[in-house]
Amino acid sequence: MNIFNAQESNVQCYANNFPVVFSSAKGCWLNTREGERYLDFLAGAGALNYGHNNPVLKKALMDYIDQDGLTHGLDMHSEAKAAFLENLKQYILTPRGLDYKVQFTGPTGTNAVEAALKLARKVKGRQNIVAFTNGFHGVSYGALAATGNQHHRGGAGMALSGVTRLPYEGYADLDGLTLFETMLTDNSSGLDKPAAVILETVQGEGGLNVASNAWLQRLSALCQRHDILLIVDDIQAGCGRTGTFFSFEPAGIKPDMVTLSKSIGGYGSPMAIVLLKPELDLWLPGEHNGTFRGNNHAFITAAAAIEAYWHNDEFEQHIHARAEQLNATLKKLLKQYPAVFEKMKGRGLMQGIACHEGEFAGAIGKLCFQNGMIIETAGPNDEVLKFFCPLTISEAELEKGLHIFEQAVAEFAKSELKKAS
Repeated sequence: MNIFNAQESNVQCYANNFPVVFSSAKGCWLNTREGERYLDFLAGAGALNYGHNNPVLKKALMDYIDQDGLTHGLDMHSEAKAAFLENLKQYILTPRGLDYKVQFTGPTGTNAVEAALKLARKVKGRQNIVAFTNGFHGVSYGALAATGNQHHRGGAGMALSGVTRLPYEGYADLDGLTLFETMLTDNSSGLDKPAAVILETVQGEGGLNVASNAWLQRLSALCQRHDILLIVDDIQAGCGRTGTFFSFEPAGIKPDMVTLSKSIGGYGSPMAIVLLKPELDLWLPGEHNGTFRGNNHAFITAAAAIEAYWHNDEFEQHIHARAEQLNATLKKLLKQYPAVFEKMKGRGLMQGIACHEGEFAGAIGKLCFQNGMIIETAGPNDEVLKFFCPLTISEAELEKGLHIFEQAVAEFAKSELKKAS
């Protein structure tokens, strides 16, 4: 551990909560050189929906490397990129009635958000963007302006502008959409007409807050009435995490743009894209770019993941079954420990349970780690324990993880709550 303490920046955060050195990983398991095994209920914060070293994706990548396939290509054409685009269109877009062009951006989610916001402003000729309370969209300056979390915003070192924030569904019991439309139609509201609205349909870092289908439909219709683009940030909630490939599918809406990263690369390889309606593609060549927007290794595993897991509805059915399994345990714990837990949150395999205090969640997460499971917290006060296991997890593996969690909750309730009484 000395090399990390001596050389790595203080900005590291996950390592502070999970202070071990990992040497290998498979499926939903992480291993250390000393032989310790941990169930991974973090999954790269959603970048490993198909698990660690997924054998199908691993074979596709190794075969490609063995044939000296192109590794890096800027935005030049390649067979690997063509395979991804073809599979995306055949298995994802066409079956859902979606007509999008694909913009390859820099390799992480915030790059895709930056591109989407920049394009929206270019297309509409307006500066303002509407974002929502508790939203998280990245930590580069443009994306950070749309992010609500004060811890992240505090690192900016300068004013963050160009964004108006409105209440997300359920925030402070306010009807944010009625407020939004009233402000749009009131010439004295002080709201500059936005180029776009950006939101997560399930807020990951914000605490697993879920927008209802009815609310999303209202927002989509409002944007259409007022000539405002709708951007869905599906970086964390997409690629099957909520039960369908896109998180917005149950609402039946068709956003103007969708940002994807994390598990779109399949194997954990860096990759980020913006899906945009064809009429919005007003970019000039090279007007937005990035050296690593052509990660062909990610194209290979992304294409393989889409073909292997999304050619029919079997994977969706598996996700739904595991989500119900998780949901049943959380319901039981909510009822069993009312002094610890406040409510359940999230959807699909993007569920969690909110504690009355952030300290409770932190203590339970620490006990989980001591007993062989990695789980993180989310929410304004880190009060939500967030279950983010790989979507490929088996029934038995999920049951094992839930058993570890139940034991940790019981141990916490017995010791800590006894002290408070």
